[in-house]
Amino acid sequence: MTFSFSLPTGKQLDGIWHTSIIVHKDEFFYGSGGISSCMPGGTLLGPPDSVVDLGSTEVTEEIFLEYLSSLGESMFRGESYSLFEHNCNTFSNEVAQFLTGRKIPSYITDLPSEVLSTPFGQALRPLLDSIQIQPPGGNTFRRHNGQS
Repeated sequence: MTFSFSLPTGKQLDGIWHTSIIVHKDEFFYGSGGISSCMPGGTLLGPPDSVVDLGSTEVTEEIFLEYLSSLGESMFRGESYSLFEHNCNTFSNEVAQFLTGRKIPSYITDLPSEVLSTPFGQALRPLLDSIQIQPPGGNTFRRHNGQS
């Protein structure tokens, strides 16, 4: 989900980015509910506004699901979510590097620090920090006994 806006400082931002990773025919994303999955475009956010092709992977689905399970139990638990420091873009970047060795674009990962570098961003931070984001429409990812 994206939209364009100007901060009161006059800085134009091209969007507020929600990212996910599509791999092995499913879409995986992270929010305050932890790691979730759905069919591509299956959240209520609908189809993506844009897609960045990061290449292909040699990582098998089984290894990938084991990796996601470990992430969900460690770095990407729901209670670890933070809109500015540990969000869907942090997750997408981490998973993209695991799968392809490539990062997601810096205009996405740098956005929180750009917003927080402004007086307006600092003034809004307490309110924005209290926001819990979990795009509806996905299923919380759990892997038990070889099943997701």
